[in-house]
Amino acid sequence: MNRFPLEAIENASVDELRALQFKRLQQTLNHAYANSPVYRRKFDAAGVHPDDCSSLADLAKFPFTTKHDLREAYPFGMLAVPREQCVRIHASSGTTGKPTVVGYTRNDIETWSAVMARSIRAAGARPGDMVHVSYGYGLFTGGLGAHYGAEKLGLTVVPFGGGQTERQVQLITDFRPDIIMVTPSYMLAIADEMERQGMDPRECSLRLGIFGAEPWTNDMRQKIEQRLGLDAVDIYGLSEVMGPGVANECIETKDGPTIWEDHFYPEIVDPETGAPVADGELGELVFTSLTKEALPVIRYRTRDLTRLLPGTARTMRRMEKITGRSDDMMIVRGVNVFPTQIEELILRQPVLAPHYQCILTREGPLDELTVAVEAGAGLDHEHADVRSAAERLAYEIKVYIGTSARIELRPVGGIERSMGKARRVVDQRKL
Repeated sequence: MNRFPLEAIENASVDELRALQFKRLQQTLNHAYANSPVYRRKFDAAGVHPDDCSSLADLAKFPFTTKHDLREAYPFGMLAVPREQCVRIHASSGTTGKPTVVGYTRNDIETWSAVMARSIRAAGARPGDMVHVSYGYGLFTGGLGAHYGAEKLGLTVVPFGGGQTERQVQLITDFRPDIIMVTPSYMLAIADEMERQGMDPRECSLRLGIFGAEPWTNDMRQKIEQRLGLDAVDIYGLSEVMGPGVANECIETKDGPTIWEDHFYPEIVDPETGAPVADGELGELVFTSLTKEALPVIRYRTRDLTRLLPGTARTMRRMEKITGRSDDMMIVRGVNVFPTQIEELILRQPVLAPHYQCILTREGPLDELTVAVEAGAGLDHEHADVRSAAERLAYEIKVYIGTSARIELRPVGGIERSMGKARRVVDQRKL
């Protein structure tokens, strides 16, 4: 039995939770306005002041924060404390422009560790468990976020990071960890390597996988659970808001990540107009931090598409599992297509592997979509059953998604294996 009882706030009444949120929201708005020149300018330009917030609903009066704001303020212009008070700096990869830089005070690190510990406990961790961390360490928030949270919870941490898949398998075999924290796509690469070495992934010691950092479907959850004989639980976060640990699924229900609303206030807005929508309606997820010191964020547009749902295992609201981002959406001849829609259809074909890429090209004025997908383990990509499955996949993409796609079959290993977030879309239309 887990000797870590729930924190009182996890089962507090909704009224108690909303009262705490409002108190912390007022503190955050005043802190941002007083100490961040960027937020002072944004509030002034929008004609709002922290005193204008007399209820949680009034948050909608305040302007959004976007990734563009953080890039414009590169490197430290968004900080609301002197840089000297930051004990750590993290940053995004910056693959599409300047990286987004976030700072943390000592209190921020403590808060982050606490919500990560809460997340890992909610996922089903027990005292004495060993956790193998395969999220990347360094400027990426995944590895260190998982590491500090697991240590705070009292777990034994194996801080491996990404890459060196053969050695990952060796240490999982030798150390016999109970838990792995990794992207779901890289978990599949580890399972592939286990099988290459003649192992049955279901015979490994792993009882629990805490997967995040990229969208993944419930079909993928089922595939991973069946292949490795573990419970697969979703963790959510992003560096601009804190890092991993903003929300996490509870092992009791596995029905979408519970948002730790005492630290992060969620909204859903229409991605086109920015207007708030009601709980239960699909839209873009927006977060306001309630306890951050170094870099508070006010109404940060995540670009993740989801809906807010009532609490189940906890009082706090859940979010529907993220399966798409507005900036990952492909528009192919006027049809909106998300990679996870294609993933679901691939997983229906047992002779195809769940390794794939969507390649966009342009033939004259028309966009073309090619789905590159591997044959299943032990099968030749020219095998009649594999070719038949590819034809079926093309048919189902046309019927269920509404666009035509060419299927490019590749041999096992023909899709690049990512050591972190999988690269699902390759857009060659600009080349």
